[in-house]
Amino acid sequence: MMPAAATAATARSRRPALLPTLVTAFAVALFVSAGVWQRDRMHQKMALRAAADAVAAQAPVALPATADWAQWRFRPVTLTGTFDAAHQILIDNKVRGGRTGFAVVTPLTLADGRTVLVDRGWVPAGRSRAQLPQVPPPGGAVALTGRVNLPPAAYFELAADTVAGPVWQNLDLARAQRAFATALVPVIVEQTAPSGPGDDLARDRPPPDFGIDTHRTYMVQWFIFATLAAGLWLWFTFGRRR
Repeated sequence: MMPAAATAATARSRRPALLPTLVTAFAVALFVSAGVWQRDRMHQKMALRAAADAVAAQAPVALPATADWAQWRFRPVTLTGTFDAAHQILIDNKVRGGRTGFAVVTPLTLADGRTVLVDRGWVPAGRSRAQLPQVPPPGGAVALTGRVNLPPAAYFELAADTVAGPVWQNLDLARAQRAFATALVPVIVEQTAPSGPGDDLARDRPPPDFGIDTHRTYMVQWFIFATLAAGLWLWFTFGRRR
């Protein structure tokens, strides 16, 4: 028979080491929590995407007067007014189909006196920075359709001087209000159809990206990390001993 001391030593050797076990348990709990958080965020973004698709499918209505513009994001609207060609701006570094160009943004004075920025579409850049595209808006009263969007709340700029004449690096509503010396409706309307003959700006606007695939990828990664951590602990604790 095996001596009692030897038996006790063998039993101790078969017990999982305390520190690696605690570290593994903490890591697995952390990875699973991160995966669950990403899963919940993915479901939230999927709900937002479904709501946005439902809103976008509604019939266009006249641009409302409201204080809750977040509820109108991606809603199709109709506008009637006159473009302010003197204050048209070009938002730089907009890439489409591998080509660099500009988003053409023009203030539109509505029939009720309000002014709203209209993203009229995209135009490719010229051969050099000295040759800006000539895309004047139609004159006189125009009627157009578009979708409501919110200007970016934050953006990154490499330098303080990011405005060179009509070329801006980013669309900043406060900056536009100061430059145009007029109050603006706090949204941007992305034009979705030509406003008349000769209006050939690109407007194949993709649906909004809510980052659903990103959350799904991170969720899978965290769950894989949890599985690997638990699998490695099992292997080093029991597999190698056998």
